[in-house]
Amino acid sequence: MLDPRTGVVLLLTASIAIMAPGGLWYVPATLVAGVLLAVVERAWKRVLGLPAAAALAAAVAFLLPAAAPWPVLGVVGVTAEFTLRLIAVGGIAVHLVRTIPPTRFTAALRAARVPSAFTVSGAVMLRFAPTIVSEAQAVRDAMRLRGLGGWAAMLRRPLRAIEYFTVPLMASSLRAAEDLSASALLRGLGSEARPTAMHPPRLGPMDAAAAGVAVLLAVATLVWRVSA
Repeated sequence: MLDPRTGVVLLLTASIAIMAPGGLWYVPATLVAGVLLAVVERAWKRVLGLPAAAALAAAVAFLLPAAAPWPVLGVVGVTAEFTLRLIAVGGIAVHLVRTIPPTRFTAALRAARVPSAFTVSGAVMLRFAPTIVSEAQAVRDAMRLRGLGGWAAMLRRPLRAIEYFTVPLMASSLRAAEDLSASALLRGLGSEARPTAMHPPRLGPMDAAAAGVAVLLAVATLVWRVSA
């Protein structure tokens, strides 16, 4: 398992490289990194899903506008290009969310001397994302029980279906955010005193291997870009 500091550095580096001008050159390397992390995690659905989603977004981004010179298709292609970048970075982000508990995350940030404002917000966000996913599934199940869900209802009355899904999700999200913030403060995340971790974070062989693979992917991308 990666140390949270290594994971955060990988995620920030990949995000900066991909979102910068010319960042499409780094999409394949970032996708490879996300797939390798999914293999280590044994998340086989993500191993297959990441390349498939990236291939679909790339096809829409580059092949669809070339098929016909329509302005609408150009807008769709630009949107798909940014979606491709988000998919590449999302592979690393999902791995961190699934494998790093908030307690290890906060302990690693404290060990890195990160200000408490970022530590508390990061810990809350790690708990917030899975909570929102479960709340969205609960809202969807409730809509299906009332006969409001499904593709048929979405096609018949799309605006009403979006309203029935969005309003309860927003209300539950606000309530969950307040509960998680209160829980974080009760755990002492906002205190000035630095708590002692029962298992202090340490860099290990997994972190060295991840750093080596990241360097190799970056060098390969630079060589590919120069040769092209």
